[in-house]
Amino acid sequence: MKLLIQRVRSARVEVAGEVVGAIDQGLLALVGIEPQDTPASIAKGLKRMLAYRVFSDAEGKMNLSLSDVNGGLLLVSQFTLAADTRSGLRPSFSTAAPPAQGAELFEHLVKLAREQHPQVATGRFGADMQVHLVNDGPVTFLLEV
Repeated sequence: MKLLIQRVRSARVEVAGEVVGAIDQGLLALVGIEPQDTPASIAKGLKRMLAYRVFSDAEGKMNLSLSDVNGGLLLVSQFTLAADTRSGLRPSFSTAAPPAQGAELFEHLVKLAREQHPQVATGRFGADMQVHLVNDGPVTFLLEV
């Protein structure tokens, strides 16, 4: 699984002009599911993301996690993160999980996230989504599980 996390002041996802998920301060996580991912690797990635220290403490150092600041978490499935871009001029998606597996594991991630964190919003799996965000910093990290 690849998690592209961005510290945001706000973020929202629209599908066909309708807002389907939104948060204020927190993390926007673009989620790429790969064929080797399992429920265990999904749980491990979520645990790491919730504890990853990307928010500033009183001294301006990145010492606080999403859980520490009680920020929102916006999860957006993005199969293109799992693309193979090592050669050529067009991405290959053979390294992304098949849609059924991706949907199942993304829903597992959402379920676990809602059990472990109070503010979770999502995009819509497989939909044509427009993601709006105010990246705070900017601060962006790629977590690979």
